[in-house]
Amino acid sequence: MTKPKSLTRRQLAVLDELFAEKADDKAILDKYKVDSKLYNKWLTEPAFIEQLDKYMAAARRRSALHLARLALKAASRLAALSEQDKGETARKACLDIISPPERSAAGVVAPADAPPECPPLSQETASRLLEALAEATTDKQCAAKAETPDVIPAKAEIQERQAESIPHQSLL
Repeated sequence: MTKPKSLTRRQLAVLDELFAEKADDKAILDKYKVDSKLYNKWLTEPAFIEQLDKYMAAARRRSALHLARLALKAASRLAALSEQDKGETARKACLDIISPPERSAAGVVAPADAPPECPPLSQETASRLLEALAEATTDKQCAAKAETPDVIPAKAEIQERQAESIPHQSLL
């Protein structure tokens, strides 16, 4: 068996620039005087393909990290929106929290050791959660307006009902 051919400096330089931010493929290939015929030949070489795959895997990991950072910010913003006095905004934020969007086929693949995703909430559970949130918001507004001791036990009652009616694993 023959030893696999290693990449030239030119090939490595092209790969480095192709994966740089705001890369323009045609301009990079022109810069290194690589025509489409030569580039297509490189794409059939096992050593070039292996290095290209490494670059692509690293780019996917960087993308996943970037998206994870943004997810934390988005979750914080949704939580803040869910506490707003604007009913429709709070309702939509709650819906987004309890029913996150599905990942697309082109989405980032979770690592093998990642915990399994929680199953989506049923329509009934989501409705009960929204209903409980609406009741809590109404009671909160009533308590703020009335400022009487009679309202506080009602709020505690609602919280107890919420804890009993919604399974803990569904909240994750």
